[in-house]
Amino acid sequence: MKVTQKISQCERENKIWWSFEYFPPRTAQGLQNLLDRIERMRGLGPEFIDITWNAGGRTSELTAEMVKTCQGLVGIETCMHLTCTNMPKEKVDIALREAKKSGCRNVLALRGDPPMGKEEWEAVEGGFVHGIDLVRHIRREYGDYFDIAVAGFPQHQSLPPEERDLEMKYLKDKIDAGVNFIFTQMFYDVDIFIDWVKAVRAAGITIPIVPGIAPIQTWNGFQRATSLAKTIIPQSFLDALEPHKANDEKVREIGTQLVAEMCRKILNADLGIRGLHFYTMNLEKGTKMLLQELNLVPRVETVKPLPWRQSLTPTRRQETIRPIFWANRTKSYISRTENWDEYPNGRFGDSRSPAYGELDGYGVSIKQSREDALKLWGQPSTFAEIADLFAQFCLGKLDALPWSDQKPLNETSIISEQLARMNTLGFLTINSQPAVDGARSNDKLFGWGPSNGYVYQKAYLEFFVQPSLLTLLLSHIERDSNITYYVINKRGDLRTNTHSEGPNAVTWGVFPGKEIVQPTIVEAVSFMAWKDEAFELGQQWARVYDPQSPSAKLISELMDTCYLVNVVHNDFHDRDAIFKPFFQAGEEYKAAQVNAPNGSVNGH
Repeated sequence: MKVTQKISQCERENKIWWSFEYFPPRTAQGLQNLLDRIERMRGLGPEFIDITWNAGGRTSELTAEMVKTCQGLVGIETCMHLTCTNMPKEKVDIALREAKKSGCRNVLALRGDPPMGKEEWEAVEGGFVHGIDLVRHIRREYGDYFDIAVAGFPQHQSLPPEERDLEMKYLKDKIDAGVNFIFTQMFYDVDIFIDWVKAVRAAGITIPIVPGIAPIQTWNGFQRATSLAKTIIPQSFLDALEPHKANDEKVREIGTQLVAEMCRKILNADLGIRGLHFYTMNLEKGTKMLLQELNLVPRVETVKPLPWRQSLTPTRRQETIRPIFWANRTKSYISRTENWDEYPNGRFGDSRSPAYGELDGYGVSIKQSREDALKLWGQPSTFAEIADLFAQFCLGKLDALPWSDQKPLNETSIISEQLARMNTLGFLTINSQPAVDGARSNDKLFGWGPSNGYVYQKAYLEFFVQPSLLTLLLSHIERDSNITYYVINKRGDLRTNTHSEGPNAVTWGVFPGKEIVQPTIVEAVSFMAWKDEAFELGQQWARVYDPQSPSAKLISELMDTCYLVNVVHNDFHDRDAIFKPFFQAGEEYKAAQVNAPNGSVNGH
């Protein structure tokens, strides 16, 4: 959706809105951490975000990748900056083409600052001279596909009259060339901003103006940012902040109050402005404090269209079904299926077509650095210690496992004790969902989809298990005709008791005036594709440790010998039924091992 459409929608609903700006970090680890932060800050309720572009496009690939990730994975509308500095026309066209391919509908067109080390700005050969040239180029090549924004500078109001009027003419020329809205440079003098907005309107410019708000994080950061932008600072700000410049916490507290008061004046000044754009500087706390001070409580998504977050990229917007195996590895799933030709009628297509990309194309890896992995998981040397890590994760006492970057979903809380017990009995669970028999679509744990609907789930478990325990488990499972399973080893040998080649819907919803929606399925070929990734993640974990260490040998041996199993209990009325064969088999196996001559448990 275009930013101007979002602004219009908020105006019709008479609500205040806000948005966030981020910049590409310099390192790969910084990028991963920022994407995690953007995902987290999505919960603060921004209508959209925008991603900056360094002079000369030095981070252009990172910007394009962030736009793609935020549109496709985080599922949040994204605006891409684009500058003329050191940018030949060909590079601009590549950036625009990639943005459109990602589903991005918004571009901030800038001339940009001179490259580092140069005083004067000059166009490269074949590049654009002014911001208006970039605006005209985008309009000429893409029609009205993009909403185009330009920068506005409230401090121009303080220039001598001739310069001020000339700058206003330049702005008006850009608007007439096809600009849709204006982002302002950051400011702290609200009176200058209000005067500038009135002058903009008097010049006949009627498009939305989005005020750029910079939270005050630290004294040094505040001084550096305002010095770089030559920002006018009201004396009242300096008087309040300078006495506490050595106390970052106090500066942030006072700065939050000062900037919040400035925001209130903007929103109450009868300017027709009901939105605020926060320059986050890739930091979370300052922006969050400011929203809290303004009492702008994040709008909780009262309606989740599906149990998983939808992508905004053009090829995936109609996607309504996904295999359950990647529930905890969404980025991997999207990356490996991004070259699908289509999703016919929004349904899961024939997975025997070239649906899944090769592992090498994505590069499977656990998210944690070696240092973080050691802090999280220690150095387990026995199977019991491995099983305890899995159990602690199920109980919410461990933040992550190699197969899951985040803590278990809230719905898992109602089966956490059963999952923990399964792990102590030797079934290392990596994915699960409880049975749900007709929860309302607004249910806090299970709800999704339109109002006045009902949602259902079959109980699902996925786990690694050693061969001898698997044999005993299957003897119990075969006694329950409601259970279907798939078993696969590292080599890819597949066993199942289901006679259908089609998918088994494990989540579905029934809503007024709609057909049945079934957003997650279990399906054989998808499971075989997931198998490679699941075993490789285990090997990645083993490689955290020194090759000859007990931990590396233990985990690597488990990945070589264990089977990966998924189990569906098709009677969704009975939440506990799926666990019975596991507890029976696990206790029998445990008793047999205790009575074995060497007294070993679980084969170790």
